[in-house]
Amino acid sequence: MAGFDLSGKRAFVTGANTGIGQGIAIALAEAGADIVAVGRSAMKETCARVERLGRNCSEIIVDLSDMRAAVAALEDAWNSGGPIDILVNNAGMIRRADAIDFTEEDWDAVIDLNLKTAFFLCQAFARRALAAEREGRIVNIASLLSFQGGIRIPSYTASKSGLAGLTRLLACEWAAKSINVNAIAPGYIETNNTEALRNDEKRRTEILGRIPAGRWGQPGDIGGAAVFLASEAATYVHGVVLPVDGGWLAR
Repeated sequence: MAGFDLSGKRAFVTGANTGIGQGIAIALAEAGADIVAVGRSAMKETCARVERLGRNCSEIIVDLSDMRAAVAALEDAWNSGGPIDILVNNAGMIRRADAIDFTEEDWDAVIDLNLKTAFFLCQAFARRALAAEREGRIVNIASLLSFQGGIRIPSYTASKSGLAGLTRLLACEWAAKSINVNAIAPGYIETNNTEALRNDEKRRTEILGRIPAGRWGQPGDIGGAAVFLASEAATYVHGVVLPVDGGWLAR
């Protein structure tokens, strides 16, 4: 039976310095993978926790909103450290304002990082995997807003809806070529991106009241789903956008 062991695998995880990205990096390392932690700020804590698990962790500091720099980082990691088996597109941002007031700057910033960079990292990863005739796993981090509209976050909703669509499209193109492309849609997780909501007592109470699990999620709650989608257990899983939301969408 296919298992969840990632020993000998190497994972490129964006936005691994904190929050969901850090939780995923640690979970993959617990399953045996070595980690390339990628982001715009230092990832010393993530790498320290990965290394305590006996796995290797290399750090790449790069502004992922610059698509070309992001792709160059993946190429450099592949060339200097060997093939990458798992790509996790986690890095993202959110800008909040009423749709009537939303600026072009806030639109472009979010779309560029959350959608454009994610696509071109998938492309770069697949090109290398196909050229080397290697299997590959891509895990995109989508959102509940891939299924719902939300309020006051138009570019975020557009980016995460687009990422869900790209996940399905890439799965259709690459499934027969041994590259699995799937996504996770986290629910309301305690991260920097949800700090504004958690600091708004009314919104925090409303959100918590709808979550059947009765709590906000933790970054580690996403890790198990990432390990599954990156593992041999998910060999026949393609184009899925898997909610990990405490039951929010079931409500």
